[in-house]
Amino acid sequence: MATSPTLLLLSCFILHLAYSTESAVLNKIDSCWRAKSNWASNRQALANCGIGFGKDSIGGKYGSIYKVTDPSDDPISPKPGTLRYGVIQTQPLWIIFAKDMVIRLDNELIMNSYKTIDGRGAKVEIANGPCITIQGVSHVIIHGISIHDCKPSKAGLVRSTPSHLGHRRGSDGDGISIFASSNIWIDHCFLARCADGLIDVIHASTSITISNNYFTQHDKVMLLGHSDEYTADKKMKVTIAFNRFASGLIERMPRVRFGYAHVVNNKYDGWKMYAIGGSSNPTILSEGNYYVAPNNPATKQVTKREMKGKLKNWKWRSSKDAFLNGAYFVPSGYGSCDPNYSPTQYFTAVPASLVPAITLNAGPLTCVVGKAC
Repeated sequence: MATSPTLLLLSCFILHLAYSTESAVLNKIDSCWRAKSNWASNRQALANCGIGFGKDSIGGKYGSIYKVTDPSDDPISPKPGTLRYGVIQTQPLWIIFAKDMVIRLDNELIMNSYKTIDGRGAKVEIANGPCITIQGVSHVIIHGISIHDCKPSKAGLVRSTPSHLGHRRGSDGDGISIFASSNIWIDHCFLARCADGLIDVIHASTSITISNNYFTQHDKVMLLGHSDEYTADKKMKVTIAFNRFASGLIERMPRVRFGYAHVVNNKYDGWKMYAIGGSSNPTILSEGNYYVAPNNPATKQVTKREMKGKLKNWKWRSSKDAFLNGAYFVPSGYGSCDPNYSPTQYFTAVPASLVPAITLNAGPLTCVVGKAC
């Protein structure tokens, strides 16, 4: 008996609903909050949903709500209602946005500790100027915004707290620069086309989770570790989970020096040089990722090691990864590569075959007040 058009449409809708529900449930971060229709009245509950090394980042969980109403920027004397005015305050703040806005910063945005930038409910872009600097602080959450086309900044005065105005030498043009900071969580952001890196984690920064982000159209995507001489980066621990490394990316997804990176359940839509690289004896666990190699037969290898020496001793492991279109991972080292998470940081990687589903909604979400995201 032929299937009626109505029944066929209903079947498709049920399959779509099941797929969407499965996606949210399987992604441990999203399943913690996305199904709740009261997210807008309980925004700070998001701080309970982190995983991995950045799990303990509370951002502005215990602070007041601060609403950005004005997209303008003044690095020296920021006005109340602007993003810069909120991020430099000394008290904890959960920063939200009154409307859609594109913020073109006049100089790098220097964040203070215990801040959350929460873009849910609005389309928020930081673009076409200098972007975000997280330096010498802790407990920062950035969620649900687009950061793109970031430019280097010129030397000049920039306010970092209400009482401190300092001279900056100019930023490199990173999307997000994390420098000597800890307990940082970057989640559900879009990052593309910056002058330098999209996210850099340097100068002994640690306890960081980078999750659910959408990366595209960029060369040097993510650098973990300052230089081959900066041994203080041995303390660095970073979790990179549920991200979509989409089209137009060349290298550094991530590139690691000295520290530890747990790269887990990410989807890689090809690369022009390599996906995961490093130098100076980093430890890298690639777990449950979905690697689709580019068509170029010369760049099928996921990994790239840079630096002469005992490369065979570096702990680089692949566990339960999926390799498509000829992709392959070259492991090395011996002994345990486990991240040794605390009980609250721990999460279980899903099978790599499910990664396309759990990364389907990487990047900023379309959230409407009163409805689940």
